[in-house]
Amino acid sequence: MAKSAFRRKYQRLLTKNYYARLLAVRRVTQDNQGKKTAGVDGIKNLPPMQRFNLVNLLSSRYLKASPTRRVWIPKPGKDEKRPLGIPSMYDRALQALVKLGMEPEWEARFEPNSYGFRPGRSTHDAIYSIYASINKKPKYVLDADISKCFDRINHDALLGKIEKTPYRRLIKQWLKSGVFDNNQFLDTVEGTPQGGVISPLLANIALHGMEKTSRGDKVAESYI
Repeated sequence: MAKSAFRRKYQRLLTKNYYARLLAVRRVTQDNQGKKTAGVDGIKNLPPMQRFNLVNLLSSRYLKASPTRRVWIPKPGKDEKRPLGIPSMYDRALQALVKLGMEPEWEARFEPNSYGFRPGRSTHDAIYSIYASINKKPKYVLDADISKCFDRINHDALLGKIEKTPYRRLIKQWLKSGVFDNNQFLDTVEGTPQGGVISPLLANIALHGMEKTSRGDKVAESYI
């Protein structure tokens, strides 16, 4: 069996696993602070029996993705606000389940000097990596920020990177589901909503390849 076929089989098996569904529901209804914020479904702080109902719902045919609810929160130390897209509780649980299947594959593929939104990595790891690179001889360090990174991710480029995953159709639904902002529905033609469980992983997938490009080894398409 080819590696890609084996990987897809493993991912489907994990998605159907009862204990994986339990873990996904636990993460979004108990562990995550977002449990206190409702999406368009108005559901938050699920009691135990409703959590089990959600686990069972994840085992059936997947429901169509609901639009996200936009919430504006202030940026620390600034007068600006940034938008959060809050998915429905069902979509959050399903995203957590899909993330369980996708993350091991991409963690094995991500570039070594990528640290943001990755399990087992922190700001201190990034600082040490910079120190180890510059402590022997003088070098320049560029401190830069990707403006509105989450908001400007190109959907077609991102979906092209994950075209061989069994979750591609689901992810496309989440990207294209639209958003309610002050009771007004808006289409989403780019970006992945901050506030979505799977959004940090999707952002890292979109940015994958920047290290190789910045070293001049290969000219690649810009994904944001």
